[in-house]
Amino acid sequence: MTHSLHRQGTEDSLQGDYVVFAISAQGINSRGSAETFKSFARIAERHDPVNVGDMRTGNIFALPMHDLVQGTQDNSIFHAVFTEEESVTRTLQDLKEADLGLSIVVSGLFEGIGSCCEESDLSEHTVEYSLGVWGCTDLLPDPEVQEISTMCGHGMVSFNLIEYCVEQISAGEMDVDEASEVMARQCQCGIFNPNRAARILHKYAEPGAGEN
Repeated sequence: MTHSLHRQGTEDSLQGDYVVFAISAQGINSRGSAETFKSFARIAERHDPVNVGDMRTGNIFALPMHDLVQGTQDNSIFHAVFTEEESVTRTLQDLKEADLGLSIVVSGLFEGIGSCCEESDLSEHTVEYSLGVWGCTDLLPDPEVQEISTMCGHGMVSFNLIEYCVEQISAGEMDVDEASEVMARQCQCGIFNPNRAARILHKYAEPGAGEN
């Protein structure tokens, strides 16, 4: 799975941004997997995720957690976003004990993920890297806009939406938390990290920014 792989930013910016998600094997254990995904969601919920989502149903900024879980289907892909390594570790430990039979993927800075796996007595099966963006990169928007947009791997948080929110914040018409929630709602899978978005916006779009 690569849709959580392309988050951009400095090492400091990417701190506190971890995605844990579960997927079944198509044609092997996907049939009847809805209840298993519900178990994954309940385990993740215990450890204070800042976002939870199912690619088929939506995320917790679009509908209540109860409705999200109840709407789970076979062939769902469930995601949970965390800001603390300790939360990731506890989630992995609980998933190991539950032995749900799902493939578990963790995205984030390698050092942090390695520490979480070590604490959970787990070994990484596969490691994927993003090679970044190639081509006419001078046509892309500001780096801060890209840092926010790439937290939705399917591109549902558009450059234009981010730039609009920045304008609204700078004009004092919206605060960073409101803007982060507006953006998070667009990311169907629920891998968008609203806390990180708020951090970026605090630096990029403080009220009055751009005024002479």
